Amino acid sequence: MTSSARLWHYLTRYVDNFLLVGLLLLMLVGLLVLYSATDANLSRVSNQLINMLVALAIMWLVANIPLQHIMRLAVPLYMIGLILLIGVALFGEIQNGARRWLNIGVTRIQPSELMKLAVPLMMAWYFDKHEVTLRLRDYAVATLLLILPLLLILRQPDLGTTLLIASSGFYVLFLAGLSWRIIAGLLIVGLGSLPVLWAMLHDYQRRRVMTLFDPTQDPLGAGYHTIQSTIAVGSGGLIGKGWQQGTQTHLDFLPEKSTDFIFAVFSEEFGLVGNAALLLLYLVVIGRGMMITANASTQFTRLVAGSITLTFFTYIFVNIGMVVGILPVVGVPLPLISYGGTSMVTMLLGFGILMSIETHPKLVKT
Repeated sequence: MTSSARLWHYLTRYVDNFLLVGLLLLMLVGLLVLYSATDANLSRVSNQLINMLVALAIMWLVANIPLQHIMRLAVPLYMIGLILLIGVALFGEIQNGARRWLNIGVTRIQPSELMKLAVPLMMAWYFDKHEVTLRLRDYAVATLLLILPLLLILRQPDLGTTLLIASSGFYVLFLAGLSWRIIAGLLIVGLGSLPVLWAMLHDYQRRRVMTLFDPTQDPLGAGYHTIQSTIAVGSGGLIGKGWQQGTQTHLDFLPEKSTDFIFAVFSEEFGLVGNAALLLLYLVVIGRGMMITANASTQFTRLVAGSITLTFFTYIFVNIGMVVGILPVVGVPLPLISYGGTSMVTMLLGFGILMSIETHPKLVKT
């Protein structure tokens, strides 16, 4: 084996090539759409490329971490994240009416992003430790581990992140064997508590929900995003208007076109055929993630892999649902397509854990 072949083997021995190709294709699509969405702003595109390279490097590093070490990190990561969230509640910086950032001297951090991975890791660790004697009270303890950070994040307020972390925690509970009867009971309780939750929402959050049912009641305010995005999606037709030819995008009718509503840009320019191809690419990545979940050797790895994969699906479902007007606007990016470094790093860090689960020697209970 030549030196270059040995180097390549060393660099890729803990990388799932099938998963990597799917992720790279999605990121390539993201760069192409971002170039159009920003009116050929090379500075913005190059910044996103740097974000992607940093995220890929982090993914590679995490993929090379043995599973035993990842499992040991679950508790400290969760505790650090919880302490940082309390710090945000007490000392966080207020920006656009929300207290989400914490200044730690050298930089600002958003601890809620850490909890997107720390919560499922912690819950999976807890279930793994109690796998042999799993009882109803263990599900209650795991639910408490989920609720504590959710309350702190909802207080900021950050409805989008709250939704994503809640879904990641629910997936862990579901995959750990939570009874369908209990799930149905929780659903009934949740529906019964809607009036209380409605009273807890901020005015702008209530307006978002109301405009879901009738965006035209405030066409220049809360309903503007939904109206313009649905026009863009519909105007794409079967094959789209062509790359950089979207009128909603380039005449500046479409808001947040490089971040939360970038799917509307893609739909207008590539149409139904392009949407089908993009969803198929997402389905390939999700399918590979579920295969890794099915092949996981322990309770911990199965729960973590399943939660990461299904939360990735939730990102896609919520963002596209928001853009086409079937879900309220909650500020969830389109995975690997929307502009932004924090969400990119968080998602690829999760895929790094998936690769570690797939490529490292399987954990065996002792």
